[in-house]
Amino acid sequence: MTDRSECRPPQFDEAFARALEELIYWRRDVRRFKPDPVDDALVLSLIELAAHAPSVGLSQPWRFVFVKDADRRAMVRASFERANADALATYAGERRGLYAKLKLEGLQVAPVQLAVFADVETDVGGRLGTRTMPETLCYSVVGAVQTLWLAARARGLGVGWVSILEPDVVTEAMDVPDTWRLVAYLCLGWPAEEHLDPELERHGWQQRIDVGPLIVRR
Repeated sequence: MTDRSECRPPQFDEAFARALEELIYWRRDVRRFKPDPVDDALVLSLIELAAHAPSVGLSQPWRFVFVKDADRRAMVRASFERANADALATYAGERRGLYAKLKLEGLQVAPVQLAVFADVETDVGGRLGTRTMPETLCYSVVGAVQTLWLAARARGLGVGWVSILEPDVVTEAMDVPDTWRLVAYLCLGWPAEEHLDPELERHGWQQRIDVGPLIVRR
């Protein structure tokens, strides 16, 4: 990796700003993947970029687990199926029927799966900022996930965040230290299709709301 410590700060022009805007608009939660493999070196380069996300106290609490073992993947898939069935039972009528039709994960096809944890007991950063808001360790990991997501999209890869899971089951399946808390389970791969609109919007589950009412001034 290039040493940037002595580099001059870049000047991001209008063309770059427009390209970044397009990247953000086209970032999608991908559930439909091609089975084509993804080079480990490419995934590692994305993780390297993710590790440059901001973190509370520079704690860098993110921990990435490559999930390659078939048995561990099967445990995650079984957890999804249980959690998905439980979620379906909470809906009724048309909403229930629509939920049952949604494609909610890519666990069967995605060639790369990453379990992303926060080490909530890390001493890195001297606990700066976490004594009053310890949850910021997990928020920091979310920032790393978003950074990885955008970097992956820029390389043509798709990312899907599977949240319909049992965190304790997945954590046990990964055999990680007790101080690690599951933040995200990600599927990565080459998308089978690409759309500007989110899949949940396209299939009538939820429309994007206008940002105006979400902004409060005091």
